[in-house]
Amino acid sequence: MKTTQQPAPATPRLPHAASANDPTVQPVPASVVEQVDAADVTLSNPKRAVISLGSNLGNRLETLQGAIDALEDTPGVRVKAVSPVYETEPWGVAPDSQPSYFNAVVLIKTTLPPDSLLERGHAIEEAFERVRDERWGPRTIDVDILAYQDVVSDDPRLTLPHPRAHERAFVLVPWHDVDPEAEVPGRGAVAALLAAVGSEGVNHRADLELRLPE
Repeated sequence: MKTTQQPAPATPRLPHAASANDPTVQPVPASVVEQVDAADVTLSNPKRAVISLGSNLGNRLETLQGAIDALEDTPGVRVKAVSPVYETEPWGVAPDSQPSYFNAVVLIKTTLPPDSLLERGHAIEEAFERVRDERWGPRTIDVDILAYQDVVSDDPRLTLPHPRAHERAFVLVPWHDVDPEAEVPGRGAVAALLAAVGSEGVNHRADLELRLPE
C-alpha cells in the first residue's frame, strides 16, 4: 500500500492543459474551479469514494495511469491512494477469448456528488475510446465507482455500492491492499468478503507500478 498527503494548494487550481496525462480536459470557468477547489482546500465536507480501474486493450498500464491522472485533474477530486497492479483473466467470457486485464483500485476524496463523479468516470472512458458494444466485451478502460462514503442506493443509473463488488476477487484484493479496514456498505468487511471469495487467479504484478499523482 502506498499513500501520501496531498498538500493544500495556495491558490485555486485550473485543470492542466490537454495532454497525454488527461485527454478529457475541457475549459472550465475559473469561477467554478475556484469554488470547487476552495471547498477542497478547506476540507468542506469531502466524501470518501473507492474506484475500480481495469484495462485489457492497448497499453494497459499507461491507460490505467492516464485514468488516475485524469481523476486527479478533476476539480473537486483528490487521489489519496493507489493499489498495486493485478493481472486477471476476463470475467464472464470463454478462456483465452480476450487479453488479460490489469486491475487496480483507487481511493479518492471528493466534493463531487455521486452522479457527477459517475459522469467524470464516463468521460474518462470515452476519452480512452471505451466501446460498449457487448456485455463483458474487451475495453481500453473500465472506471467503476465501488463505494461512495456509506451510501446505499438501488438507483439503476448508479447502484451503490457496486452490485457485484462483494463477489469479485479482482476488486476485493486491491481494495484490501489500499484499505485493509474497508467495509462494503451493507455487505460487510472487505477482508471477510475476500476470505470467502478467495484470491485465486488474481496475480500481483510486482514488476509494474502505478504512480500516485503529485
